[in-house]
Amino acid sequence: MASYKVVVVGGGGVGKSALTVQLIHAQFIEEYEPTIEDMYQKQVEIDNKICRMEIIDTAGQEEYSLMRDTYLRSGDGFMIVYAVNARESFDEVSKYRDYILKTKEVPSYPMVIIANKSDLVNERDVSVEEGTDLAKIFGCPFLETSAKNRINVEEAFFSLIREIRNFKGENPSQNSNRFGNVKKKSFKCFIL
Repeated sequence: MASYKVVVVGGGGVGKSALTVQLIHAQFIEEYEPTIEDMYQKQVEIDNKICRMEIIDTAGQEEYSLMRDTYLRSGDGFMIVYAVNARESFDEVSKYRDYILKTKEVPSYPMVIIANKSDLVNERDVSVEEGTDLAKIFGCPFLETSAKNRINVEEAFFSLIREIRNFKGENPSQNSNRFGNVKKKSFKCFIL
């Protein structure tokens, strides 16, 4: 069974833990408690393939940024989360993406951008279009979620697993993907 290490990053208070706990335990965390680092495992079936997700819920506070480096190096894919009611968290998305790519030393890597707290309609600071446009620029999926109402929570994690599988060339139905991996062909060599 395949195992994928998913790293959830984003500013403090955007709902990283709420999304993760909603996926794992089907519960919503009402009060905010800053996370230092939590790890979870869940076996799931995605596109008729069973796999295990190892989810690392990282700290959003800057004082824990050194710990984050370790998780960035070992992650197979990244969920960058911002809150629709916090403009500054949206402005940090590019910083997280750039830092991931710099740490991995690659031009692209599996990631999804998640706009959490979509249930806060009257408090919205970031439009759906802004999130969609940023994801298009980065060439990655974008989803609006609500950990509170369990909207798109599973799909957020599942879409990241699909991105990881594409990146690793694990989707046999595709000959290539946007990461540049090409389905391997077999060649025969004759020495005369």
